Amino acid sequence: MTIASAIFLLFLIMDPFANVPIFLGLLKNLPAPRRRAIIIRELLIALLILLIFMFSGKYILQLLQISESSLGVAGGVVLFLISLKMIFSGSEDIFANTPEGEPLVVPLAVPLIAGPSAIAAVILIMANDPSRWMDWSIALLVAWSLVGIILIFSEKFSQHISHKAFAAIERLMGILLTIIAVDMILDGIKKAFGL
Repeated sequence: MTIASAIFLLFLIMDPFANVPIFLGLLKNLPAPRRRAIIIRELLIALLILLIFMFSGKYILQLLQISESSLGVAGGVVLFLISLKMIFSGSEDIFANTPEGEPLVVPLAVPLIAGPSAIAAVILIMANDPSRWMDWSIALLVAWSLVGIILIFSEKFSQHISHKAFAAIERLMGILLTIIAVDMILDGIKKAFGL
């Protein structure tokens, strides 16, 4: 895997375009400066969580006696379910019952940015070639930065891009994620059976 493909994979998994309407909906009752501060805070929390799992994920797997093949299949299944939701109904409904007030960690940082698939992806990327930890860190930082730019300027994007356009982008990203999810599942099965 190249740095560019890792960036693309992580960007798709974090899915900022699908998150824009959710972020705007959850933060609509807060003043604009506070909204931006919350988004930046949640982005930093998500980055910290992803970095922790990137560098400690291998040891967590060893402690729990979980094989990389199991993680690949599980991550692929979760990613597949999320991608189907993106394609067929959109992701706004997932967090329809979120409590009122200022969100902290859940659901903005986790699971919208640093969700199960993103965590599984960073663990797998690092586990496949730990010697390239600097490359994977750069890939994560670049993907996270791109997601951050989109989310920080989400209000401006929503003024220039219609809800239908966001839905179309989300469905396209869902299709790409479905392909990646199936590939993760197949790789996990191949590793499990030594194929």
